[in-house]
Amino acid sequence: MASSTPLLKDELDIVIPTIRNLDFLEMWRPFFQPYHLIIVQDGDPSKTIKVPEGFDYELYNRNDINRILGPKASCISFKDSACRCFGYMVSKKKYIYTIDDDCFILADLYGFYVKSRKAILLIDRSYSFAPKIRIDGFGSCSRAEILSADVKVAKDPSGKDINALEQHIKNLLCPSTPHFFNTLYDPYREGADFVRGYPFSMREGAPTAVSHGLYVDAVMTIPKGTLFPMCGMNLAFDRDLIGPAMYFGLMGDGQPIGRYDDMWAGWCTKVICDHLGLGIKTGLPYIWHSKASNPFVNLKKEYNGIFWQEEIIPFFQAATLPKECKTVQQCYLELSKQVKDKLSKVDPYFTKLGDAMVTWIEAWDELNPTGENLAKLSISDGPAKTKK
Repeated sequence: MASSTPLLKDELDIVIPTIRNLDFLEMWRPFFQPYHLIIVQDGDPSKTIKVPEGFDYELYNRNDINRILGPKASCISFKDSACRCFGYMVSKKKYIYTIDDDCFILADLYGFYVKSRKAILLIDRSYSFAPKIRIDGFGSCSRAEILSADVKVAKDPSGKDINALEQHIKNLLCPSTPHFFNTLYDPYREGADFVRGYPFSMREGAPTAVSHGLYVDAVMTIPKGTLFPMCGMNLAFDRDLIGPAMYFGLMGDGQPIGRYDDMWAGWCTKVICDHLGLGIKTGLPYIWHSKASNPFVNLKKEYNGIFWQEEIIPFFQAATLPKECKTVQQCYLELSKQVKDKLSKVDPYFTKLGDAMVTWIEAWDELNPTGENLAKLSISDGPAKTKK
């Protein structure tokens, strides 16, 4: 009989950035309650964030970030979900799963919408296991309606409950195939295999550093040399393998750009993973995103990025790292130099960002010392709130 102990129970932290009460955790309770949560409160630090009873968590607000990092707190974004990366820095676990507070378990939304809103639904059933539902004529339903609805846990094609966190863990614990594309998606998944012609010498694969969750019933490795637009709302990664590269940049308050935090981290991470021979998987697990933010406000925040990325992406496509860079930190510092050298002509912001990338690594190393520096670590700087 299989063990009932959740996978990596003592080796994984769940990081959640938020500005609101975390009622959404009730829907995720069966899957998240066994794990430790790191909550990064954005915005007004005097606001009280309510967390449902029964969760083991620590909560950090802006005052805590300033107290713990001192002047280096300047590298942590304010009024942007990029603040989540502070949670990556203070975690002491090997693995991280991060999720937004407006993401829910994909379930029988068809019946829910019809009953709650009497909406006209346009349903794309090209994937019968995860219909894409759009509301014709008005916006999506409220968060309160979702949380109060009798919504069941979604099922996979075999009829089993979908456990997004467990699928991320499985992705991370299995190798990736970045050097040769397997046309049957993930060859390590149950029931799958390598295709005819796949080199036997490459079938051991590469360590998986990142699991990028989306909305499709497939898992595939992103090929070496190929960039992708990473989404941070349903993401897991091996902190030991790639953690220092998961910096979500300078975004939000006081910056000329917002909401490109996860994509920036994804581009940096992909270049470094390619250099170090690590893999990134994308696809499963899928969840449902009930966007809590205003799309018009979002567009204003993203406006510069829409134009800048036409030069940012070619920069990352051409970026190379010297063979002397053998650690993530070394790779990231080298990349920060190239950002300042090549992208500052796009906008002076990238000079500031390049400096922040250096500050991030310095802060990371201070909070995550190794070897002889371990003895210097002060354990007096804890979170404002903890609860078990």
